[in-house]
Amino acid sequence: MPYPSGEFSERTEEDLIRAVRSIGSHFKTDTVFIIGSQAILLDQPAAPANLRTTDEIDAYPGNFEEWEARNPDNLASEEINAWFGAGSDFHETFGFYIDGVDENTAKFPPGWKARAIRKTLKDGAKFIHVVAPCLEDLIVSKLHRLDPKDKKFIQACGQMQPLNLTLIKARLEETKPAPEIIAGAFAFLDSL
Repeated sequence: MPYPSGEFSERTEEDLIRAVRSIGSHFKTDTVFIIGSQAILLDQPAAPANLRTTDEIDAYPGNFEEWEARNPDNLASEEINAWFGAGSDFHETFGFYIDGVDENTAKFPPGWKARAIRKTLKDGAKFIHVVAPCLEDLIVSKLHRLDPKDKKFIQACGQMQPLNLTLIKARLEETKPAPEIIAGAFAFLDSL
C-alpha cells in the first residue's frame, strides 16, 4: 500500500470523481451517494486538509436495491468492498479505497435528500448524479457516534465556517436519538 498503516493522505476532488465513476460504472447506475466525511468534497473540494485526511470514501450506488434484487446472494456494500475496498487492487493503485455502505449506515435527519448537495459528472457519453448530505446533516450523522474522529471533524468544520448550532441541534432532535446521545451531542456543540 502506498501509505503505512496509521498514515493517511488527503482526499481530493479527483479521488471523489474516481470513486463516483467506479461505482457508477460497476453498478451501471446514474446516481451515487457519498455519505461519510468525504461528502464535504462535493460542496467544498478545497476544504482544509484536516477535513480531507483519510484513506476512504463512503459510497453506495443509487440503484442498490435493484442490483441486490438481481444479485440476491450479495449486498451492494459487500460488492464495493470486494472490488474497491481496503486492500483491493483499486486501493493499491490509487492510494485510497471506497467503503461500501448503504442508506442506513449513517443517521441523517428526515428530509436530508431534499437538502442534499447534488452535482452531475460526465463519464464518457453518460452522466452520473452525485448526492451528498449538506454540512449540517453530515454533522448530525457524526453527532450520533461522536467518537474522537467525529469530534475532530465537527471542530474542523467549525473552523472552516460558522456553524448554525441551533439548526444542527434541531435536526439532531428530528432523528429521535436516545436521551444520552442528545445530552452528549448538545454538551459537545455547546463547547465549540
